[in-house]
Amino acid sequence: MNLTTMKKITQYALLFLLVYGNGFAQQEKGITGYDNWLNPWTEFKPNKVDYGKPTQILSGNITRDTKLYKGDVYLLLGDVFVTDSTTLTIEPGTIIVGDFKTKGSLTISNGSKIVANGTHTDPIVFTSGRSLKKPGDWGGLFILGDAPINTIGNENVLNFGLKPSAAKDITYGGTNTDSYSGILKYVRIEFAGKRTRDYGYFNGLTMAGVGQQTILENVMVSYCEGNSFNVMGGNVNLEKFVSYKSSINDYEFNHGAQVKISNSLAVRSPYASGAEVSRCINALAYDKREDADFAKQQTTIQAENLTLVNISNDLDNDIKIGLVNEAIYIGEHVFFTIDNSVISGFNPAVIFDNKIKINSENLDKIGFTRTYFNNCKGNIFIKYNPNNEDLENWYGNRAFNNVYSKGPDAETFIDLKNTNRPDFRLRINRIFAANDDIDDND
Repeated sequence: MNLTTMKKITQYALLFLLVYGNGFAQQEKGITGYDNWLNPWTEFKPNKVDYGKPTQILSGNITRDTKLYKGDVYLLLGDVFVTDSTTLTIEPGTIIVGDFKTKGSLTISNGSKIVANGTHTDPIVFTSGRSLKKPGDWGGLFILGDAPINTIGNENVLNFGLKPSAAKDITYGGTNTDSYSGILKYVRIEFAGKRTRDYGYFNGLTMAGVGQQTILENVMVSYCEGNSFNVMGGNVNLEKFVSYKSSINDYEFNHGAQVKISNSLAVRSPYASGAEVSRCINALAYDKREDADFAKQQTTIQAENLTLVNISNDLDNDIKIGLVNEAIYIGEHVFFTIDNSVISGFNPAVIFDNKIKINSENLDKIGFTRTYFNNCKGNIFIKYNPNNEDLENWYGNRAFNNVYSKGPDAETFIDLKNTNRPDFRLRINRIFAANDDIDDND
């Protein structure tokens, strides 16, 4: 082989690596995976699924280790509590139905555990038992632990109107960052979020004081009347979480929650949201400032590879008539970073609480890097302040490597409108988002 030929081969190889490398460098944004990891365990039309009639009833307190089996359909009758350091184990493929009349709910009390370890072909499903399923048909799932919270005192009490036999069954918080409350893996929660007169809406999944040894992966909440996910204090790692068409917020973080969330999805619809302001992420440090202990860690969110998307038939009109809100709201004293993510179709993308002063100290707490802002009416604003020039200049700095676009959904995502098996991975130059070569189903 002569020198000229070798030079040409080298040039072609370098060109290929440059194009290939740049292509894949761009594909890191948003949810990623060699395959569409939403398949086959998720369900985007749960109202069309017949889960069968209940064959077993769960009620009151579960005070000894119990296993639920795939062969039965279980009915949550009223408020059900797993107490007294008990472990509730749920077999893959098991169906648990929340009773409509009593608005059934399941609470894993502090010290007890849930082991709901489904599989990608046999997920565990919590759902409505009604033939015509609607958001708010039943309560939801609560998991309580003894990881730290930022309220005054080490413990707090759930305030949702639950009726335990003992107050300790609804307490949470403590000093154990490594607290273990069990496993939620390949789990779906559908049509939860009952409304109460005095306490507002239940959430699909509430995690209060849950510690970082708890395994939380591949969990989907769909058509919830309240928040899909609510993390109240604790220290959690959330991976491959999905919120689909909730009425309020997809992810609410509060009370000093320490959260790492990765490769996760929130899909909003202006036609499914309720009357309250609803967002993909609502990040707060407290409900009432006087209840917070500022000597403790405040809410800290580290997010990467999120896809936050609002699906609209006519985005401009839906924004004009007030059906579309911001994707992310960041409250005072919150530490928030997001990297390699996609925010598409919001009004605007992000709002900071108006109490946050724009100075170097606060901007060091709030980071947006390598994020793809698409089709948003404005990007980052302070609440009540229509002038966002300072923030645009700051986060638009090339050092942060953020990208701004006005692409339609069909050109932004691989197959967003597939009603059976949508694919929300990012499409750039007809190359989908992938950053690994491992089959996600393994």
